[in-house]
Amino acid sequence: MNRAAFFDVDGTLLEKPSLERRYFRALRREGKVSLRNGIAWLVELTRLVPNGLTHALQGNKAYLRGIRSTGLRANRAGDDAPFFSEAIERIAWHAANGERIVLVTGTLEFLAEEIAARLRGELAKRNLAAEVHVCATRIEGKDGRWTGHVLGQPMFGEAKAVAVWWYAEKWKLNLADCSAYGDGALDEWMLASVGKPFAVNPESALRRTARRQGWEIVKWAREVRPKRKLAKMVPERAR
Repeated sequence: MNRAAFFDVDGTLLEKPSLERRYFRALRREGKVSLRNGIAWLVELTRLVPNGLTHALQGNKAYLRGIRSTGLRANRAGDDAPFFSEAIERIAWHAANGERIVLVTGTLEFLAEEIAARLRGELAKRNLAAEVHVCATRIEGKDGRWTGHVLGQPMFGEAKAVAVWWYAEKWKLNLADCSAYGDGALDEWMLASVGKPFAVNPESALRRTARRQGWEIVKWAREVRPKRKLAKMVPERAR
């Protein structure tokens, strides 16, 4: 079956804050982000601004310069990021129908790979062995540390559509039969590339576009976590 389902990650499969923000916060808690990293980010921002503010913000990973790429607790920052339960069920539905699953996300590739591994585990619980592919923002590593340089294009906006077209060519997909899910304006190009686009908990700009284009809008609820109840202390009766 030559069909695939393409999913954004942050805000679509996972509750916010984004994976990269979780990663950054974890790096700060470990004391890995220095003033030098902040200055490198500002310098790179200035260099990229002529290409547009969105590109400057999405494509600027200079804050990672010199930080170890392996062996840090921060690298597992996405392990406890909660999925929307409906997202898991939708992925399972596509997998059960023999469709390929692709995560197309602006987050860092190694963070997205961790999410893909978690999804494979969720599918395995349902006796589904579908592959979960990842197309994410790649950054350069050298001698065990990040250089802060993005390899290729950061995965947002039109780059997401290019990724969808690349997979369509590779797998001989009929995009009219494929699905895509996203929550923000930077997902519009990807959604417009398929025949079955879904705006998930859409931000206002995407909601307007979805209504104008007749795309389906879906609401996926946050996971409800049960509150811990304090056990009542019942005194034992004296015999």
